[in-house]
Amino acid sequence: MERPFFSLAKGRRVVPIHYRTTGVEVIVEALPACGMATIWDADVLIWAASQIVEALDHGLTPSRLIRFTPYQLLKATGRDTTQRHYQLLRGALHRLQATVVRTTIRHGEGWRQRAFSWITEWGDRVDARGRSHGMELVLPDWFYRGVLDRTLVLSIDPAYFRLTGGIERWLYRIARKHAGHQPAGWAFDLRHLHAKSGSLARFSDFALDLRRIARRQPLPGYRLAVQRPDGGAEVLRVAPLPGIARGGAPAITAVDKAVRDAMDNMTSAVTPVDTSGASGIDTSGAADSIHRAHEPDTSPWPETPIRPRNFSNKESNKETCCWPRSAPALRGGRRS
Repeated sequence: MERPFFSLAKGRRVVPIHYRTTGVEVIVEALPACGMATIWDADVLIWAASQIVEALDHGLTPSRLIRFTPYQLLKATGRDTTQRHYQLLRGALHRLQATVVRTTIRHGEGWRQRAFSWITEWGDRVDARGRSHGMELVLPDWFYRGVLDRTLVLSIDPAYFRLTGGIERWLYRIARKHAGHQPAGWAFDLRHLHAKSGSLARFSDFALDLRRIARRQPLPGYRLAVQRPDGGAEVLRVAPLPGIARGGAPAITAVDKAVRDAMDNMTSAVTPVDTSGASGIDTSGAADSIHRAHEPDTSPWPETPIRPRNFSNKESNKETCCWPRSAPALRGGRRS
């Protein structure tokens, strides 16, 4: 959830992501004709993960092959079901297949790294008369095995799909993994966050965007605050709202005064500052404006044409994928 696997921009990105930190390497590359898969495209993978988890919950045998109708996927991820959104879905599938990831995360014994595309295959299903019978996709083994390991799966708030900014979506993933349900929350050095995001924006623009997001408080279930403890480097503090901290339903309403005061009084002695030593990210010198890279938009996917359980602090040390809490709304996908 926290690694820079996806572009945070809605514009087409072809600049590779090179992320390295202690024991972890992530390299993401894309075909120039399609561009890199975006954090909005990743909703397809979240939905697919939810289908696998639901199958396991019902005692069924899941598969890397998932058959579905575009209507089911679009509804489950909060999209409209107009023809335009059907086309946007196809664009997302193209980018997911055209994006190649090489990583040492969960690479397995005897492997230096694993390389895969987010979708191995996908296509339309038709009968002998050419009538459509939905679509199917095949997930990569790396992703599939991660979902099968239930200790690596975290639920997400359905309101996540309504976040329109790329950096907001990425911040929610960070909050969900590190802050989780811990009442004290977590804190992150801003420069460390910049490296972890894979953003092409300058650090100054990235930091400005974080301050704006903290003022708006758009993340469902979490409170954000940008602070400068003891006059040092700025940090972003993230704390769950009361419903999250108690392990109950996530609160999406305004934060009450007690929570705001708790955020103001949080110190790094109570909330660790995440500076796990990311050595930086190679962006080939690009310095896109923050408005180009992360500006919220009403469209849920890039307008790119189609081309040929909470574990407290342990959460912060796991590589996780996620699935929506609203499982009943996601039922209906067929597995074989």
